[in-house]
Amino acid sequence: MTDEEKKLLSTFETQLRHLMYLHDEVKRENVRLHTLLEEERLKTDALLAQCDELKTSYANLKAATAISLHDSDVKETKLRLSKLVREVDKCIALLNE
Repeated sequence: MTDEEKKLLSTFETQLRHLMYLHDEVKRENVRLHTLLEEERLKTDALLAQCDELKTSYANLKAATAISLHDSDVKETKLRLSKLVREVDKCIALLNE
């Protein structure tokens, strides 16, 4: 093997080692990003669940407020109660299927 070939082989080995190092770095970064993504998905799911709970609580509060009203807004109270009854009927129908 000539000196030039040895030099080329040495250069090739150096570049190959560097490429392998970069590959390992990218793999580590990929794992880190996947972990971060999963954490963010869990946070998002928790926030969506909390949002749903708050919407339900708000709807219940509106219904309770409507029911607690006296004669001033009887028509609106009847409409809200009718809506709640229809929603309960839909749920029962879905359960019976």
